[in-house]
Amino acid sequence: MLPKAKPMRTIAGISPQALPDDILCSTEPWVLEGLVDSWPMVQAAQKSGQAAADYLRGFYRGAAVDVFLAESKFGGNFFYNDDVTGFTFHTERLKLDAVLDEIERSALNVQPPAIYVGSAEVEACLPGFLAENDVDLGARDPLASIWIGNRTRIPAHYDAPDNLACVAVGHRRFTLFPPEALEDLYIGPLDFTPAGQPVSLVDFAYPDLKRFPKFANAMKSAQVAELGPGDAIFIPSMWWHRVEALDSFNVLVNYWWRQSPDYMDHAMNALMLALLSVRDLPKEQREAWGNMFSHYVFHPSEQTTNHIPEHARRILGPMTADVARMLRAQILKKLNR
Repeated sequence: MLPKAKPMRTIAGISPQALPDDILCSTEPWVLEGLVDSWPMVQAAQKSGQAAADYLRGFYRGAAVDVFLAESKFGGNFFYNDDVTGFTFHTERLKLDAVLDEIERSALNVQPPAIYVGSAEVEACLPGFLAENDVDLGARDPLASIWIGNRTRIPAHYDAPDNLACVAVGHRRFTLFPPEALEDLYIGPLDFTPAGQPVSLVDFAYPDLKRFPKFANAMKSAQVAELGPGDAIFIPSMWWHRVEALDSFNVLVNYWWRQSPDYMDHAMNALMLALLSVRDLPKEQREAWGNMFSHYVFHPSEQTTNHIPEHARRILGPMTADVARMLRAQILKKLNR
């Protein structure tokens, strides 16, 4: 029998206009109970799903959105097919009002096809929505996205930015794992993914422990929370999270922000380049490069560069937008050989 995930830490009584930095900078997840209860979107949802959908339509100006669609036989699971050559869904570009209409119609079916609007930029598809439904993240410059659909299951994945996700309509269950659970989650391909991020190949609803025996170890570190309208969850950078939308109509608004400058590239680019240039070296050379990475990247100190005149440290000195631009140009030149 699999270990049960432990309940996530919960805090209540926080204002969406006064979010404390010790939560937004935490390296552990938090449930923020009732954080956005005051949102008009949430208050509409408390009346009915129809009222919530009508509230959304009030901001809609005709923009198309990316929609993930899956046949009913997959039970809302947006995942790989059996041999990992494709997926259980396809994507279409549709008008949001048509999507809302289809979600309303599908609610009448016992086993409806799955509909999922994933990560649509709020201001692009619903201009003015954030003026009435927002949180104050201080000096942070977040990307605000909206997620709309019926009953769906999204496999465990990570996001590089920190994430504040606010449930506006319906209920969602979040199952989280710390970054060190990587080996026990059986991550799939890095360059062929359902929606851009690598995901666990374990179907949490029907885990195959013969194929994935170490998943039981992952569950020992799992945390779970079920959120209703008005609740929010803070998911730290790099935490694996599986998300289940539990009702026939669900809406979530999330905010992503990075604790790094805009000129920094995504670390996944470095990992892929290391696969290309380091992984298949002879063992002794790999270990030498491991020491090099440790010296310059993972554990640098004053001793790393003190012997070099400050004016001559170049990319070993402080990283700035200008240095990053120069370094990126050098890398591109070397790759385009």
